[in-house]
Amino acid sequence: MFAKFLASALVAAATVSAESAPTYSGWRNVWTETFSGTAGSLVNTGNWNIITGLKVNNEVQTYTNSNQNLQLSGGNTVQIVPRKDSSGAWTSARIESTYTFTPTAGSQTLAEAKIRFGDNAQANKQGIWPAFWLLGDSVRHGTIWPACGEIDVMETVNGILTGHGTVHCDVNPGGACGEPNGIGGPVSLSDDSWHTWRAVWDRRASSWTGESITWYLDGNQFFQVTGSRVGVQSVWNTLAGSPIYFILNVAVGGDWPGPPNSATLDGFGSMMEVAYVAHYVSS
Repeated sequence: MFAKFLASALVAAATVSAESAPTYSGWRNVWTETFSGTAGSLVNTGNWNIITGLKVNNEVQTYTNSNQNLQLSGGNTVQIVPRKDSSGAWTSARIESTYTFTPTAGSQTLAEAKIRFGDNAQANKQGIWPAFWLLGDSVRHGTIWPACGEIDVMETVNGILTGHGTVHCDVNPGGACGEPNGIGGPVSLSDDSWHTWRAVWDRRASSWTGESITWYLDGNQFFQVTGSRVGVQSVWNTLAGSPIYFILNVAVGGDWPGPPNSATLDGFGSMMEVAYVAHYVSS
């Protein structure tokens, strides 16, 4: 009940634009990236690590630092654009924030991004896999996945108008999160245009089992996971009580969507565009 009330309050209080992070009554903005800069330039590397060469999940793309795959639009957005060259090889981009945060004990923490997708038809997006997610910072210090913890605020595959919110944790296969699938829930999308994706950590409960992470699309709750569902305090802490960082990427192919096919189109029609990424704490 409280989560649904919170969603309504956020929608009512928000000052929404595609160019800047909203202000929400009862929330303090701690960190924001609004992707300002000259059209065609790369993101601020003080705020983002541009990942190159990483190969995971049997994806087929090569991540690059080329502005053909990653560029500021000049209108306060960033565009991640998958490309296919004349030989059929795919490239794309993945950026990871240098900024980290830990969901605040005894309070609520909110992570949000405003995102749209390119307008290629679904039939032309086989293998396209955009995502807005967070990974436990311990992975940068030697902890393996999924023990580091992962919170996927938004993933879509193959141009299907369904978003997915998921947590991954503990061990693979199996474990507290049932890997490799994780614990997650879907939500229907009306279209590929601008939508707000949000995760809220609520750590006000007297016990870790009552803490929760709740997912919202455009202010409407669509999924929640609690400490009691994960069931192991040390594992829950990797999701809700340890430093995490933001990731934005568009993968091509991989275990979930499957490979691209002859109808898959590259370019801006298959891109993910992001207007802002923001972190808030309840005030």
